[in-house]
Amino acid sequence: MRVWITGANGRLGSRLMQVLTQVGHNVAGVDVETLDVTDWVAVRAAVRTSRPEVVIHAAAWTDVDGCAREPERAYRQNGLGAGNVAAASAEVGAMMVYISTNEVFDGQAERPYWEYDAPRPINPYGASKWAGEQMVMRASPRHQIVRTAWLFAHGGKNFIQSILGAAQAGKPLRVVTDEIANPTYTDDLATAVVQLMLMERAGVYHAVNAGAASRYDFARYVLDHTGHAQTPIEAITHADWARPSTPPLRCALDNHAAASVGVTLRPWQAAVEAFLRREGLWVG
Repeated sequence: MRVWITGANGRLGSRLMQVLTQVGHNVAGVDVETLDVTDWVAVRAAVRTSRPEVVIHAAAWTDVDGCAREPERAYRQNGLGAGNVAAASAEVGAMMVYISTNEVFDGQAERPYWEYDAPRPINPYGASKWAGEQMVMRASPRHQIVRTAWLFAHGGKNFIQSILGAAQAGKPLRVVTDEIANPTYTDDLATAVVQLMLMERAGVYHAVNAGAASRYDFARYVLDHTGHAQTPIEAITHADWARPSTPPLRCALDNHAAASVGVTLRPWQAAVEAFLRREGLWVG
């Protein structure tokens, strides 16, 4: 199968490239350095040249606070950019897979969100991704929207590296207790995306490691299993942590639709353990 990936140099995009190549697919990718997804003419030409059977749109501006400062840029890149990729995909008859986020929801639910709960974003990042979802659904008759949350990956900077870096440097740790979602390992997400893609079953899917945690629980689990069990964390609320963006607080996802077709992800604790073992940091 010919697969074309945007955001191919990102942590998710690069992992998707690896997984798809390993199982024998013909994979090509572009990144922000080689293609501006807000440029319709360029996107159309690139897709027509590649003639893919599947397009995975993993490119996004994921700086949540940056999106809050520049909402117009967020809408242009995450909304209109997704619309351009979807329209170009439809022109060549390719299925479109769009990677989205739990932040399309408002975080007020008393249970994890299902795929067909009504989105209601409360910050510009979530609004821009919800705009992208709508554009994909309207432009591409064959689409999969895959929402995820709280990604951690090898390389680069993420929550795990930030917590461990602060602990190793002896810096005080303050972590919120009232932001709740699903810590998700990029390797597991990439595998799930490929499984869903190969089914070619259109729809909206959630793909997160099973179970939910607060930021505090997530940080405590990492420290307790990397030799930092004695490192204290000051428990705070989101109100104590000023930032440009307003996070949805209770925003865990339920992988209901994916599980119904046999695609499941392991518990987040097992995923964190696998990540830490591969990094040589796990001490049990």
